[in-house]
Amino acid sequence: MIKLLYRIMLTTNSIILLLMVYFVKEKIWINSIGSVGVFVYALIPIGLAFICIKLSHFLSDDCIDAKILGIELANDAYLPSYLGYFFVALSIPAKDNLTLIFVFSILFLFVFCSQALYYNPLFLILRYKFYYVTNSKNMKIFIISKRELRICDNISLSKLKRINDYTFIDMEEH
Repeated sequence: MIKLLYRIMLTTNSIILLLMVYFVKEKIWINSIGSVGVFVYALIPIGLAFICIKLSHFLSDDCIDAKILGIELANDAYLPSYLGYFFVALSIPAKDNLTLIFVFSILFLFVFCSQALYYNPLFLILRYKFYYVTNSKNMKIFIISKRELRICDNISLSKLKRINDYTFIDMEEH
């Protein structure tokens, strides 16, 4: 149950920027603070990303025992997808909340059901990086980590938390 709730939160947090861009585009402000709300709209997803990281401590412990054959930085591979979210948010007609809800729901389902990864560009602000790690069983695994993973030799992935079968968050700081 914890894993499911965490996956829902990660999925929501990874696409919430679509809503924030739409709100700013439509000048939908928080009544009591007006256009200063743009800063609140920036802080909400960052705060949720921070909460996602903190809640990862409740996920099940795991490790990768197999020898690491390859490490690829995945940061840049998914950024175009997120730029696409911004363009989608900007192209939704004014005051068309039904289209906004529909698009958000479809994106949520795609990201949630993919179970492949949970790339979140907001994690970059929190100094996390995204890697594909290939082990000796030729499995490609998605790792979210604060560490610099460059060299395959002598790398220890023993303090992982399992998000799903192919996605882990590394709890080792540096």
